[in-house]
Amino acid sequence: MKCLLSIDWDYFIYTKNEYWGSYIENKKSLIDLWYKRYFQEKALGRDIQKSYILSKEWETFWEKIKKHFIFSDNTKAYVSDSHALSYNIAKENNCPIVCLFDSHADLGYGGLSSLDFEVNCSNWLGKLLKENHIKEAKIIYSPYTMEKPEYFKQINNTYNIEYCNFSDLNKSFEVKAIHICRSGAWTPPWFDDKFIQFIDKMGITYEIMNCLERKWDTINTTLSQQIDYLMA
Repeated sequence: MKCLLSIDWDYFIYTKNEYWGSYIENKKSLIDLWYKRYFQEKALGRDIQKSYILSKEWETFWEKIKKHFIFSDNTKAYVSDSHALSYNIAKENNCPIVCLFDSHADLGYGGLSSLDFEVNCSNWLGKLLKENHIKEAKIIYSPYTMEKPEYFKQINNTYNIEYCNFSDLNKSFEVKAIHICRSGAWTPPWFDDKFIQFIDKMGITYEIMNCLERKWDTINTTLSQQIDYLMA
């Protein structure tokens, strides 16, 4: 069974505040809003960086993956910021199955009607199913997810979707393509150095597509910059 292995960096990140994040993927949400949140929290005597925890599982993830998936010299790998790119990758590589590791199911947040909108980071997997580009989706939720499968009852009853654990997977999936997304609107920039290390641990040559480099430097931020961020 040939599949797209799609991995969201937020799979490894725990946050105490589920409302820090944005569905709009642009420079403002990728960088400016993180600085805005940082300085807002600092003004209240809190450090936003302590509200996010990066699981050490990212360090051993690829070792576990290679016990459950088959890779070849022809396996392609892509890195982007937006998870919506998985829609194009699955289509272009003729992957009948998507195996998704994520904190979000990306099936569409509004029932079947949400699949009538254009492809975006929140509905790309549901769109692939609706348009018959894939036959099956296997979703492996992050241990830190706040979602539940029943949130997607209508979509689950319509398409071939299975919610799995690592232990449910056997080595019968041949990986045609890998997509790793940063989801910078949800994942903080101070973990970006670990994100790069995670990608390199994959051990496969990859192509970077639309992944803006983020520099996190709160020490050397000027007062005027802080004001600009707070006005964002």
